[in-house]
Formats: sequence, structure tokens, C-alpha cells
Amino acid sequence: MSIEQIKKEAINQKENLSAIVDNAIKQAKSRVDEVEVSINKSTGINVSTRMGETENVEFNSDGALFITVYQNQRKGSASTNDLSPQAILQTIDMAINIMQYTSSDPCSGLGDISQMAFESPDLDLFYPSDLNVDNAIEQAKQAELAALNHSKLVNSDGGYFSSRYGVYVYGNSLGMLQGYCASSHSLSCSVIAEQAGQMESNYVYSSSRDFNELKPAETVGIEAADRAISHLGAKQIATMQAPVLFSAEVAVGLIRHLVGAISGGAIYRKSSFLLDSIGQTIFPNWFTIYEDPYILKGVGSSPFDSEGTKTVQRNIVEQGVLQTYLLGNYSARKLGLTSTGHAGGIHNWFVSPSQNNISFDDMLKKLDKGILVTSLMGQGVNSVTGDYSRGATGFWVENGKIQYPVNEITIAGNLQDMYKNIVAIGNDLETRTSIQCGSILIDNMSIAGK
Repeated sequence: MSIEQIKKEAINQKENLSAIVDNAIKQAKSRVDEVEVSINKSTGINVSTRMGETENVEFNSDGALFITVYQNQRKGSASTNDLSPQAILQTIDMAINIMQYTSSDPCSGLGDISQMAFESPDLDLFYPSDLNVDNAIEQAKQAELAALNHSKLVNSDGGYFSSRYGVYVYGNSLGMLQGYCASSHSLSCSVIAEQAGQMESNYVYSSSRDFNELKPAETVGIEAADRAISHLGAKQIATMQAPVLFSAEVAVGLIRHLVGAISGGAIYRKSSFLLDSIGQTIFPNWFTIYEDPYILKGVGSSPFDSEGTKTVQRNIVEQGVLQTYLLGNYSARKLGLTSTGHAGGIHNWFVSPSQNNISFDDMLKKLDKGILVTSLMGQGVNSVTGDYSRGATGFWVENGKIQYPVNEITIAGNLQDMYKNIVAIGNDLETRTSIQCGSILIDNMSIAGK
């Protein structure tokens, strides 16, 4: 099937699914106060190779209808993979039956009608691929074989290629009914290098909404090999206090901890280290996070959240000061606030580089002497206290230059202190996730070594 045929089929599917959602809302609305219905339908292929041989081919064609009903501030939800009229009626019955057993909650219900996305801009998210199975296998195989061409590569965890597209439709009894099509493609390679009996594994991946914007397969493989080889000869270092530079790929994780800490659920449950922090300075005064849900082709772009609320361009942090929590309808009501359009997640965060626009090489010079962290292990982050302790690997840096790889270390601190002690952010942006951020240099952390 050609790309044009795929696009036409997806548009027809969106219209058909919209009709199904609209009909389900009408059927349920005659029996309850409020109702919301969503459908997510996706199609895709996943392939993997190992040592140049095809290991797995998997086709996906799945989807489900989700329905939530509200009556007298009680809530019931149910879902079905069967979109036949009879199955949808049974799902409505199930949701209403479940609702009878729930307690009344004044915070339940649909959002404010004034915040609903009755109109949705086209965000250019749909770039399906017409690759067949052989083409998909070739992508994974080329990446892996390009890596294995290096003499220090002794084994492989595999090459992986994934391509999928889908249709999402949401509607509710306030009259909103919107949907859109979206695609995603990814290619990765994970390999193992050896030197003098020491083995190191590493990986590289590329992802995009548009297949044509993925890195070439050979490049992915070569970069995976280079990363694995660069960690050969890793040493342990002594326990110390030192500056830490998080590479862009792992720096994104530091910002993800912020997402969790200011999410409405964590705030109203009082399980966050950033309680009562709106209007407070939590980062340096040059630090800003801007959210833009309307970036064309954006990884985190969406015209509305999972509750139909319009997404909004806004500063999450401005000049170091926290501007907002991340709220859906329920958490907003629990806190006496209004939804911020974050039910289901965030939308394209841009973490501003330092004002003097520092390159990665300049970040190393600014670090001068300390640790460059390139990967993290473990889950040692306490979301209530902000205490942070994780296993790490990377490189020892001295005189602003990488000296040798290091492993078997633990870095520790507290996120509140870490955020305030950010010295600089590089312009080497990580662009593959919904958080775009450069490398982050933190002034001082505890490093546990040998």
C-alpha cells in the first residue's frame, strides 16, 4: 500500500471512529449526567535482528474504546476492543454498573466547557511509512552489521526497528468531538565491546515522526560501536565531592523528576518535595522552561489532553521561578484550581540553554575537573524528600578534557539542591523526547567510588 493510500485510509478511519464515539456518547448520555469516550487505534511493525539474523517480526493492529460516565458525582469506567454496536452497549452498561458501586466525589466530572478544544489545529504529526517487512529487517540489520564491523565488537544485543501510526479520537457530552492521526518511527542498535577481558555494552537510537528524518542505519550502528568502545578500560575512582556534568541524554531525566514533583496527583496527595512551590525560586534566575504543544511534528505535540482540555503555550519555570503545577480536571478541583491541560502528560518542554549559549566542549571546560555522566542505573529517587542516589557510568574529566572512562560509582544529592546549583546548560539539545534539554552542569555532588 502506498503512503497516499495509507493516509487516505487513516482519514477514513478517523471519520468512522468519530462516528462511533459520537454514537456511544448519545447512547450513554440518555442514562447519565455526563460521559466521555475515546478511541485509540494503531497499526505497526516491530522487527529485531541479532548477529545479522532476523530474530523477531511482529505486526500490531490494536485499539480500544474507553468510556467514562458520571452520575451524581459518581464515576464508572470501562473499555472494549470490540467496536461492534452490541459490544459498545455492553461496555456502557458495564461502566454504569461500576459507577453504582463508587462513592460520590465532588471532584469528579468533565472539565470546564470554556476549556474544551472544540477546534483543533493540524500539527503535522502524520508521516506513515510504506516499508515492507524486508525493508524493516534491512534497517535493523544494517545498523547492527555496521557496528559489528569494528574489531573490538564481540557480540550484539540486537538491531531494532519500529514503525507505527494511529488514530486518536476523543469526545464528550459537552459537545466536543475531535481527533487526529499520528506516526512514530525508531531505529536502535545495542552492542558489546571487549578489551583485555573487560566487556562494555552500549546503544544508540534514533526516533522521529517522519521515517525520512531518522539517522541512517549505518550511522546508528557506528555510533553504538563507538559508544561501547569508548567505555573500555573503565576505572573506579575514589569517593569524593565534585562537580557533575550530565550529558544531554541523561540530563532529560533530571527534568522528568520535576514533572513528577509538580504533577497534580503528587501535590494534592502531599507526596512531593515541591509542595507549595508556585511562585518560589527553585532554579537559578536565568533558568526557564517553555512548553509549546503546537510545534509541527513535535514529539509531545497535541491540540488537547486526554480529557479534551485545550493545551496551552506557557512558561513552566520563568527566570528560576515555578509558574504552575501540571493539572488534569480531578487534581485541579482537589487543589481549588483549573486544569492546565496536562491530563496524560506534558507537551514539548524546551529547557533554555545558558545565556551565553555554551557548546558541549565549553561545558567540559566549565566542568574543568569532575565527572561526565553518560548513563544512570537504579531508581534511587525519593519523590517525597527529593533525595537522589543513582549508579552511574561516564568519564573522568580534568583540565576540561575527558581523561578516561569510569564505572561502578554512585552519585548522590537532593534534587532541590541540585536544581538550585545548576551552573550551566549546554546548547547540545536532546531532541528525541518531549523534553528538549542540553547537558546540565551541577556545581557539587557526592560521588561514592572505591
